[in-house]
Amino acid sequence: MEISKTFSPQAVEDKWYAHWMAKKYFHSEPDNREPYTIVIPPPNVTGVLHMGHVLNNTIPDVLIRRARMQNKNACWVPGTDHASIATEAKVVKMLRERGIRKADLSRDAFMTYAWEWKQKYGGIIIEQLKKLGCSCDWDRLHFTMDPEYYDDVINVFIDLYDKGHIYRGLRMINWDPAAKTALSNEEVIYKDVVSKLYYVRYAVDGMSEGITIATTRPETILGDTAICVHPDDPRYTAFVGKTARVPLLDRAIPIIADAYVESSFGTGALKVTPAHDVNDYELGQKHKLEVINIMDDGGILVEAAGMLVGEDRFAARKKIVAMLEEKGMLVKVEDLNNSVGYSERTDAVVEPRLSMQWFLNMPELAKPALEAVENGDVHLHPAKFINTYRHWMQNVRDWCISRQLWWGHRIPAWYDADGSFVVAKTAEDAVAKFTAQGKNYRSEDLKQDEDVLDTWASSWLWPISVFHGFGENKKDIDYYYPTNTLVTAPEILFFWVARMIIAGYEYTGEKPFNDVYLTGIVRDKQRRKMSKSLGNSPEPLELIEKYGADGVRMGILLCSPAGNDIIYDDKLVEQGRNFSNKIWNAARLIQGWEVTEEKSNVHDAAIRWMEAKCNAVIAQVDAHFDAFRINDALMALYGFVWDDFCSWYLEFVKPPFGGAIDRATYQKTIEIFDKALALLHPFMPFITEEIYHLIAGRETDLIVSAWPATAAVDMAILEEGELAKEVISKVRDARARNNISPKEAAPLFLQGDANVLIDFRESIRKLANLTEIRTTHEEVGDAIAFLAGNTKCWLLVARELDVDAERRKFTEQIDYLKGFLVSVDKKLSNEKFVQSAPEQVVETERRKKTDAEEKIRILEESLRNLN
Repeated sequence: MEISKTFSPQAVEDKWYAHWMAKKYFHSEPDNREPYTIVIPPPNVTGVLHMGHVLNNTIPDVLIRRARMQNKNACWVPGTDHASIATEAKVVKMLRERGIRKADLSRDAFMTYAWEWKQKYGGIIIEQLKKLGCSCDWDRLHFTMDPEYYDDVINVFIDLYDKGHIYRGLRMINWDPAAKTALSNEEVIYKDVVSKLYYVRYAVDGMSEGITIATTRPETILGDTAICVHPDDPRYTAFVGKTARVPLLDRAIPIIADAYVESSFGTGALKVTPAHDVNDYELGQKHKLEVINIMDDGGILVEAAGMLVGEDRFAARKKIVAMLEEKGMLVKVEDLNNSVGYSERTDAVVEPRLSMQWFLNMPELAKPALEAVENGDVHLHPAKFINTYRHWMQNVRDWCISRQLWWGHRIPAWYDADGSFVVAKTAEDAVAKFTAQGKNYRSEDLKQDEDVLDTWASSWLWPISVFHGFGENKKDIDYYYPTNTLVTAPEILFFWVARMIIAGYEYTGEKPFNDVYLTGIVRDKQRRKMSKSLGNSPEPLELIEKYGADGVRMGILLCSPAGNDIIYDDKLVEQGRNFSNKIWNAARLIQGWEVTEEKSNVHDAAIRWMEAKCNAVIAQVDAHFDAFRINDALMALYGFVWDDFCSWYLEFVKPPFGGAIDRATYQKTIEIFDKALALLHPFMPFITEEIYHLIAGRETDLIVSAWPATAAVDMAILEEGELAKEVISKVRDARARNNISPKEAAPLFLQGDANVLIDFRESIRKLANLTEIRTTHEEVGDAIAFLAGNTKCWLLVARELDVDAERRKFTEQIDYLKGFLVSVDKKLSNEKFVQSAPEQVVETERRKKTDAEEKIRILEESLRNLN
């Protein structure tokens, strides 16, 4: 089939994706092959494709496609996460648009609407991932609220409770007033903001002078129940034991002493608000202080505040500051660079809140997961994240796992009228447990806990549950688990990765994956994280429409070394599209050649060089994959295909205009091109599959063809071919610098014996437009001299030589090489470098030294002869 003049991604992408799906190439069932398994980081069911998804899903697709070509049983499990907070917010918004308030609905009615929303919008990102080319096993699509998955989550909760790991308690927690739910510590994002520090004077009973405190949250003054100072602070010795008056309320509170207070910080006096600060709560417990909660779950002041009831916390702050100033109680206000906690989900300022919640005791559970990473059972790539992981795991705190929402996995706790509870899967099971305690209830007498579990308390079971690890049929879990590679963002290293490792060891006794590839964060050219709110993120589907899925995949991977942030620019995907065009044009060129049955060996050297190059790049790419340097693997392929194959090899072997190519060379060219397409296929699946079929008749598809095998590299022909390329480039450069037309043929002399570049001379003569190539042991006068490798060359042209220009050229080259030699000598004279660096690295530096010295010798000789 004739290849069209231009490559049109739209014409091939849907076609090939549908073909692969019809052939069930993505589907996996256990067999006798080695499994290669990846589970997708389940995107939120609310999600639409963004640039982070493009990166985090292209990399596993590259890995899974390569594994498939290696004849491994490749299984990439897709799915979505129910995303409690985000989804509930979407449903509430939908209801509001319909004139319905959540507060007016029963839980069951709300859940009906929630499932309606999920059915309508929940699969959008799945279809978008298909547009990107993701070869997931869509028959294994999972959702974290599927019935079987739901059962797993509830059963694990009950098991952990029965083991004593889960408990319910009144604790100070992070509260999201927008979502009206608790947050875990990891869901609080701290931002540096410019705040105000307010200095407020409290009157002290029986003393003429008051006591001044500093606070960033003056609205919480209404909940103060003490002032605390350091017991050894001489400024406040006389104040301890007396009572102060809460400004604006005139409520008496004690002045206490505790070593917790830092005398050097602020005024050395601390207002204590046990209901609204974690540390204040601890102080309050220690000193048995009253706890006054002045806000409701939406951050609105309530009756206990004593004033401004019904006001939002921030509106109340402004009014209180004004009233303090009016009454002369505000001493001063200062600007303060402050770290403020925001909800990761809603971006609302987090409010510390005393609340009855469910917690998972983490320190003991975390130990095996810490050991797994430290001893190398689980490998983090890049390894720099090990220290970060270790720090978090060594300082892990109990996990608040309950959320005040309706959408999610409802906590299986059942309460009687007195508030006593049991943990059970069903009301009937709860009745049985109460009966065992001597309490006789009917199921309708009991009320289930209103809260749901934190989303991460379900997704931590992902690698187990998607393979039915808690079921009776162990076929899938025994075959696919532990999985091979997890690809995800560093920002959820603790949210998700660490917790999956914890769950893996707790419920299977094994790690959930061997390797964790941590990507960078996609940022714009100003290094800002891409987000919808900033408007700095391109729409991936629009990019795919404009540049093709292959171009987008290439563009994002070209700038994506593991663990480092990606500075995105549209020029990257444009470069990806240009590479697609380069491959397409190479295919058109090859297909357009006329083939002759006449035998010829004129291209034997070029073929052997290209085969050596191909074998070398296969080994290089495999090594990069083994080290999870996906970006380096792609860069190696990019250079090989663009430069070596397209720019050099095809020029070496292409027939003259109107001529034909011998069949042996043509078939070798197709063979090498096939290997290049196979190596590129995981990165650029659509165009490679299309060309694979267009370039020759095929009965099989590239997606399931064999990954190119490594072979010995002929180093001699490799070096000779590189020298031939350099000679051609230097001849062209010499013509350009001396204003000699490329069409003006000239002879070339090479210093050395008769065999110098003997196999490549015809290719050099053709591409450099030379009349002949001769070898010599003598200097050639009145010629343009240059060095290719360590071979001295002379281009003899019919014009007077600019001796001064040649002298400057040689001098510049010598100066450069001498500078280079100094840097190499500096390394080799460093005993620490020589002793600690790998022998191969040291030997490379020694070769550089020898090579530079020889080039300097040759150039200095040429300079003397010129003089």
